[in-house]
Amino acid sequence: MSTVPVTAPTPGTLNCFLVEDSPLIRENLVATLQEMLDLDVVGWAEDEAGALRWLHDEAVPCDILIIDLFLKRGSGMSLLPKARLLQPEAKLIVLTNYATADMRQRCEGLGADRVFDKSSELDELIAYCLDLASSKA
Repeated sequence: MSTVPVTAPTPGTLNCFLVEDSPLIRENLVATLQEMLDLDVVGWAEDEAGALRWLHDEAVPCDILIIDLFLKRGSGMSLLPKARLLQPEAKLIVLTNYATADMRQRCEGLGADRVFDKSSELDELIAYCLDLASSKA
């Protein structure tokens, strides 16, 4: 299945939609984020089409969308401007193994608020989300 609505949002909690095609990375990321933050993953998709279906048809308002760039089908880069239109209040976070300076600039030009490297910047991602959570409280 390419898209899954997980839960209804909880007041006072960061609501996150995750676009990641690797089940192992997705499971580990969800576990880490939910352990470290007051965060609910309210849905996820493994490809661009699934993300767009969820964002268009089933979406609850999200505080953050975490998007991988290279997906099973489609790409996070083409998803970014569409996600910005469908969830204008959400912070769009790119989490990728390809966080070069050029890629960061391209993603920000497409609407990403922040870009983090999967292999070396998870602590920075957590800190960014903690800041978002404290400003929401």
